[in-house]
Amino acid sequence: MALPILDSAKRAQASQESLLVDYLFRLENFKKGRRAIRIYLSKLEAQNRRTQHIRAAASSFDVMVKRGDGQLFSLGNGDLIFVFKTEADDDVQAVIARLRFMFSDDSLLLDDIPGVREQFCARYEIARDYEQLLAEAQIMAEEEEKKRKVSEAANQQFAAPQARQGGIPLTPELLGKIEDALSQADLSNLVRRQSVCAIVGKAAPQHVSTELFVSIADLRQTLIPNANFTSSPWLFQHLTETLDRRVLSLLSKNDDRSLTQDFSVNLNVSTLMSQEFLKFDDNVRSASRGTIVIELQKTDIFYDLSAFMFARDFVHERGYRICIDGLTHQAMRFIDRAKLGADLIKLVWSPDLPEIVENEAERERLAQLIIERSPGRIIMCRCDTVEAIQIGQSLGLTLFQGRYVDQRLYDITQQGLRAKRLGRR
Repeated sequence: MALPILDSAKRAQASQESLLVDYLFRLENFKKGRRAIRIYLSKLEAQNRRTQHIRAAASSFDVMVKRGDGQLFSLGNGDLIFVFKTEADDDVQAVIARLRFMFSDDSLLLDDIPGVREQFCARYEIARDYEQLLAEAQIMAEEEEKKRKVSEAANQQFAAPQARQGGIPLTPELLGKIEDALSQADLSNLVRRQSVCAIVGKAAPQHVSTELFVSIADLRQTLIPNANFTSSPWLFQHLTETLDRRVLSLLSKNDDRSLTQDFSVNLNVSTLMSQEFLKFDDNVRSASRGTIVIELQKTDIFYDLSAFMFARDFVHERGYRICIDGLTHQAMRFIDRAKLGADLIKLVWSPDLPEIVENEAERERLAQLIIERSPGRIIMCRCDTVEAIQIGQSLGLTLFQGRYVDQRLYDITQQGLRAKRLGRR
């Protein structure tokens, strides 16, 4: 069989699928002692296959790739194929176990039983399954090439209209312009606030803390309306880290008394080790640190667990509290707040919760899980309706966040103002 070799120019333009085909051709006489595994990230639910999730999953193989134990291919549909030497099998299985844990809340893995009924990944013995894997790779390469041609034709036809509609992709040059604009922009009017309240029964909400965040949509509209900030996940990650630093700088200089205590801010793990965080910490009164919560995303935590633990110990030593943000009720089964050393967790409201609480057995299991995770340390967020509050209360929760909570607080404030005006008459 002829061995096609891609020159450097063609290789730069080649898809991962075509590179996989080329790599497999090269392995034709070296099949023995090699295996491959395909991870079906494309089958995960939409919220679990965002670009940052795929990037985090792919980076799990970095050590083995650098060591020369295998080669990773990130396919256009999000799947990963890792071809490796058999002696690295234990390391590969450890990575798979880590990824199963990372995506444990996904419905794909709820019925997935390793070695029995595997839907999350497929395994290949190269010596035995070489022709099958090569045929699959060739089909994928052909499909990807067709997509590329269609995409190029569409881009040529609609490039100008897309630019007018805000479809300009994020590039290093554009990122530089955005960061320059961020260094001069006044972010104070872009910072949004959302209250966390204790709600017991039908009693009025009692304010507990305020989450501060910058709306990416508002930021884009203010700085560069026709840019697509999320078109490149790596550049967008860099942008969020830059944004973290600007927000911390804003908080350090702000003389708003409401921003000196009882608030939370969502940051990247890497930001906690930055000079900007140290400057922010220097400007916080020691007595206030215990009322400030640092919110970290689940994916960011498990992307580099050792970095998280180092950062966690550092901020705990300074007196801050840590909240694991973005947990579904399925993910809560697999993530132990206490073992991770976090102080709080945020449970995201899910449309399937009403159905769960109607089933007595399922409601009891979820209520027991909440008891095990400490209900007083769980905030149910994205509560946009009264139904969300009622269901959370039925599960034993008392801390809530969302549009409905903010509306209740606003209504109570307006009622108080009207009563004052009437009292003056």
